[in-house]
Amino acid sequence: MEVNVVTVVVVGALCAVTALLSNLGVAVFNDGVRPFVPEFLEKRMPRAEYAVAVFGICIGFIASVGIGNALATNLLNPWLLFLATDIIGAFCPKRWLAALVGAVWGILCLAGIGGINTALTFLPIDLLGALGQLGTYIVTGFAFFPVIAIIMQFGWQRGIITAVVAILARVFGPMLTFGPTQASISADAWTLLVGVVLLVAFAIAKDLKDKDRSGSEEFEGNLFSERVGRIRKNVPFLMIGGALIAVVCNLHIFAGSTVSMFTLADAYHGVGDAASLIQTSAINEFFRGVSFIPLIAVTAITTGVYAVAGFTFVYVAGYLSPNPIVAAILGALIIFVEVMLLGLIGKWLGRFPSLRDAADNIRSAMSTCVEFAVLFGSLNAVIAMGTQIGNPTLAFAIAAAIYFVNEATGRKIMKMAIGPVFALGTGIILNLLYVVGLVAIAA
Repeated sequence: MEVNVVTVVVVGALCAVTALLSNLGVAVFNDGVRPFVPEFLEKRMPRAEYAVAVFGICIGFIASVGIGNALATNLLNPWLLFLATDIIGAFCPKRWLAALVGAVWGILCLAGIGGINTALTFLPIDLLGALGQLGTYIVTGFAFFPVIAIIMQFGWQRGIITAVVAILARVFGPMLTFGPTQASISADAWTLLVGVVLLVAFAIAKDLKDKDRSGSEEFEGNLFSERVGRIRKNVPFLMIGGALIAVVCNLHIFAGSTVSMFTLADAYHGVGDAASLIQTSAINEFFRGVSFIPLIAVTAITTGVYAVAGFTFVYVAGYLSPNPIVAAILGALIIFVEVMLLGLIGKWLGRFPSLRDAADNIRSAMSTCVEFAVLFGSLNAVIAMGTQIGNPTLAFAIAAAIYFVNEATGRKIMKMAIGPVFALGTGIILNLLYVVGLVAIAA
């Protein structure tokens, strides 16, 4: 992750803006924080109580997912930056102070993560090289989330049918070629495409069959027009945030989620075909964004508080844009369109209950698939470190000890983050053992 004048200015400005948005109650990153904001703005919750609530909701994610994944990938991420600016905005009594502290936080993260990773390159047992294994199975694992979502919503029979069809598509799909260049679609893309198509088909079929099941009308009429109007009034501030997020993505120093960060880390660090890996990351991020539309739209409409990254499509724009200027324009435009369509999206969700219900299952399925893939990738990294000293079982034992302690103590570190954390921990412990002479690098 390159630290220069441009990246310092952009990250500082981004965190200043997101902290200000939080302070004004215009937008936050954590979906769990959003319902508290109107309580504070409408004087039903004092600032001290509000700030403590925001801190409690966010701090665990920062310490685990945010810091752990930043060190593992050498990329900034939303949990590290935006959860902290949610807290900063809640605590700071003045707007200028929130913006200033937010900017300082962003610059410290940029310099700190880059500095730590630079220091890790000098370790005798190659920690950073081994951590490149973390993303090995992310794309493949993520591609199977529709199977899990279908089982959760429509039963195991349809889930098994989907799994079989998806695997067949994975085997035979890449054999098909398209266009004058005879391009083919990757196996993972076929798996994901087939699964998503079947998931949507099952949901629509259920709504058509269950005609008596009426969709929710809670977003019809003017019931929440005041909340939507408040978001639209603040759209210029939201557009600035969206533009800056797209720019940091385009500068190759930021990844939007776990479905893209490990693949992007490979692309930016020269592991594999960079263009192909970035496109894969964008596709995965797009599907993830689609699944979050219902949650973000519903909470935004009912609270009048938007998400700092909107529906997260600004990440996709940032990854794929040819330069930061185009990324900024697209990021701002995407946020504008999202906000203008917010009321319409709410009405549409009220008329298709099965698709709305599917969103919750999709998010849970995505988490399950990514957790599984990251865990195996982390184990690969641990074994790679152990191989360097000719003792992979020792490395596995250290990682297992960290994992089991976390499980036995009530998962102080989130399941999504425990893999990268035990991989980092194992690497550091092995290097300490090397320094004191208890292990040696294998010939």
